[in-house]
Amino acid sequence: MAAVSSEAALVLLLVIGFVAPSTASVLFSSLHNTLVVTASPTTGQVLNAGVDQIKVSWSLNESLQAGVDSAYKKIKLVLCYAPVSQTDRRWRKTYDELKKDKTCQFKITSEAYGGRDAVGSYEYTVERDIPTATYFVRAYALDADDTKVAYGQTTDAKKTTNLFEVVGISGRHASLDIAAACFSAFSVAALFFFFYVGKRKQK
Repeated sequence: MAAVSSEAALVLLLVIGFVAPSTASVLFSSLHNTLVVTASPTTGQVLNAGVDQIKVSWSLNESLQAGVDSAYKKIKLVLCYAPVSQTDRRWRKTYDELKKDKTCQFKITSEAYGGRDAVGSYEYTVERDIPTATYFVRAYALDADDTKVAYGQTTDAKKTTNLFEVVGISGRHASLDIAAACFSAFSVAALFFFFYVGKRKQK
């Protein structure tokens, strides 16, 4: 019985050993800002969801020592809410623990990391479901396990510079408004027509 218990305990320890690293939480404050990220929108520029594009470029900060990017395998680009669009919105709240963080909810793309001297770029058409808000772009460097190990962003640490706006789709279109107006006019005309016909029949 003791032997079985010992074997079970050993198996449990091995399982914990494999699972723990994959579920370990990553804190944003633990990541180094090693990526230089730029985006095409100018400060305060207004983009239309489903229409306009954002060109994002990224590279490793050249001033860093060799080997700092040895674990980088992918670059993940995300669209992030600026603080002005997070106020009183708990569903957009910033948390240091990245599994809980709601700042960057919209994936732009994931690309292979090209190396120390490479400059990556991507043209992103703003998705139709992006809500109206103020944004910036962030890039995460991922290791072989898709764990975030570094970052860079188009704004400063306080997230107050180089911000742009997106105007989301409201769900109403001019064609629908025109159709509604036509049906309303038709309904009024039909009402008068049947009223006129009814009057004539009474005579």
